[in-house]
Amino acid sequence: MRSVAVYCGSNPGSRPVYTETAARVGRMLAEAGIAVVFGGGKVGLMGTVADAALAAGGEVIGVIPEQLVQLEVAHAGVTRLEVVSTMHERKRRMFDLSDGFIALPGGFGTLDEMFEMLTWRQLGIGDKPCAFLDVQGFFEPLVAMMDRMVGERFLHADQRRDLWHGDDPESMLRWMRDYTPAEASKWLAEKHAATR
Repeated sequence: MRSVAVYCGSNPGSRPVYTETAARVGRMLAEAGIAVVFGGGKVGLMGTVADAALAAGGEVIGVIPEQLVQLEVAHAGVTRLEVVSTMHERKRRMFDLSDGFIALPGGFGTLDEMFEMLTWRQLGIGDKPCAFLDVQGFFEPLVAMMDRMVGERFLHADQRRDLWHGDDPESMLRWMRDYTPAEASKWLAEKHAATR
């Protein structure tokens, strides 16, 4: 594993532990020799991840849409900053640059980016590990929703299990390095025969 994309908030959140965890992840990846791929911003948790990785001597690659550069939130101090035209291009480029994906606490953008990667993997477009690094239960309601998707037969149980959720960054990284993709089909077999 040479590089990992980190999706997280462009705001710092309400608790210091969010920032502390983001910094821990940035340092951990740098110390493991893994490049950090991120959304290219200097603000919020994404800026914290980048700064921590850089301070630990790591490589940091930002991918940011032109619109956000114009809003003056681009991180000018990263190893490499790639400017793209749209958010769709950003997601594709981050996918191409990364061997895995981590979600830290964040908002709509964080979930949008991570769920697109999960969907691509589900459809066989990619086979890269996806992990939700929880901080004080932040992702527990979301994971419960995924379990409901399984229970209501909108999601294969093996695909639900084919992602990592926990609160220990080192355990997460070990799982990502040892990851083997699930082979479950997106489409579930009909549980009941059609009635006439």
